[in-house]
Parts: sequence; C-alpha cells; structure tokens
Amino acid sequence: MKRTTESDSLYDQLENMDVRSLLENINREDAKVALAVQSVLPSLEHFIEASYLRMKQGGRLFYIGAGTSGRLGIVDASECPPTFGVPHGLVIGIIAGGDSAIRKAVEFAEDDTEQGWADLMEHQINANDTLVGIAASGTTPYVLGAINMARKEGILTAGITCNPGAPLAEAAEHSLVVEVGPEFVTGSTRMKSGTAQKLVLNMISTALMIKLGHVKGNKMVDMQLSNEKLIDRAIRMIQNEIPVSPEEAKSLLEQKGSVRKAITFYLSTKA
Repeated sequence: MKRTTESDSLYDQLENMDVRSLLENINREDAKVALAVQSVLPSLEHFIEASYLRMKQGGRLFYIGAGTSGRLGIVDASECPPTFGVPHGLVIGIIAGGDSAIRKAVEFAEDDTEQGWADLMEHQINANDTLVGIAASGTTPYVLGAINMARKEGILTAGITCNPGAPLAEAAEHSLVVEVGPEFVTGSTRMKSGTAQKLVLNMISTALMIKLGHVKGNKMVDMQLSNEKLIDRAIRMIQNEIPVSPEEAKSLLEQKGSVRKAITFYLSTKA
C-alpha cells in the first residue's frame, strides 16, 4: 500500500526558506484540508446517523488512537461535558500507552494489537456503543486490533485515516478517508492529517450533541458554568430568551444551574 501520508513533501530545502515563505507554504497546504474533508461528508453523514440512533438509546461514543491521533480524540471527548453538559462517560477518548501518553510518547505502545481492545473492555464497551478508530496512516496495530474486535462484537465502527486503501478503512464499517496529500514536512502527520482529523472529530461530536438535544437555536444551553466568562454568556443567553434583568437572569441561573433549566423554570411560572 502506498502511504500518501509518507510521500515526499511538495517543498524542499525548507531550512533555506525565510519565515514568511515557510508560513505562506504551510498555509497553502492547510487550505487543502477543508476541501479534503468536504469529500467525505456523505460517508460522515451515514456514520453520524447510525451513531445517533445508538446514542439516543443510551449508547456511548468512544475514540481510540495512538500519538497525535489519540490525543485529538481525548481533546474532543474532554470538551463535550463542559460544552454540552453531558456526563464525562458519554464520550470517551482512549490513547495507546494510557493517560501518561497524552503528554509524553510511550514507546511501542501503538504496536500492540490486543491492548486497544483490553483498554476498551475496562469501560465495558458493548454493542450499544460506537467506536471511532483514528490513525493518519490507517495501519496502527493498536487501533486496528480494537476495531476488528469491536466489529466482531457488533459494535458500530468508523475509521478516520488519511491513506486510501489503508487497513483501517477496510476494517471499519464506516470508512472516513480524508486524503490531504503529502505533509509540508515529510511524514509529519501532526500537520495536515492532524488538522483533518480534528475537523472530522469536531463534526462528529457537535452534530451528535445537537441531534441529542444539547443545543437550542444556536446556543449551548446545557454548558457547564465553570468560569466567569461562561456565566456572563449564560446570563446573556437567558436574557435573549426571556424578559428579565441581568440580576434576575443571574439569580435564575444560580438557582437552576443551567441556561435551559433557568428558562424552562421561568416559562413554567408564567404559563
């Protein structure tokens, strides 16, 4: 299999470029990523619809990956509770090598074909859940082993990769191949490939959370109120929906704990 992610950069003698040239050329390559993601939207739509049906029945969403891919999954999963007010166990990110690998690479962790499934079993993954394997190369043994076992167990699977014909694209039920072409620095998949993966993960989690009812209009009405900026935002959101002063909105927010509950309570008292 020819790995596009390992192909030589379209640029050479990078060390001789001035800073402006480096930035312009990196930006030129980055501009290709969104178009590459656009090409997988039909496949992504089918996967999200299938995952939504399971999550609506109480299923969870798992991300699994190694290195940069694993970290991106963990970032996306960790942002769902504060953004959408969902439990921490609804979207779960797993990385080869465990939590210590989030900050520091764990050597050879990605080469274990059985550990991925073992890590998932610690969370008692089951046929009601969804598993997304993330691997720019599409060949990571840790991810492939987990995806193969998940399919045997009837778990909905998707694979995000940047290499057409990669084993991950064949193993997963839903193949999400975002072909971004060679990296600016040859083989540095934290660049375009990582950006593509982040965009796809954003789409998956955001679309699912909207479908599951955690957004009203265009507002994060279930967001966690974890700092003053978010509290101020919540007060404005309440005022946009019901005729109350900032002080009244803040009082409702403190009593009920979320924008949604504050608005619902107010409207129920006026019915």
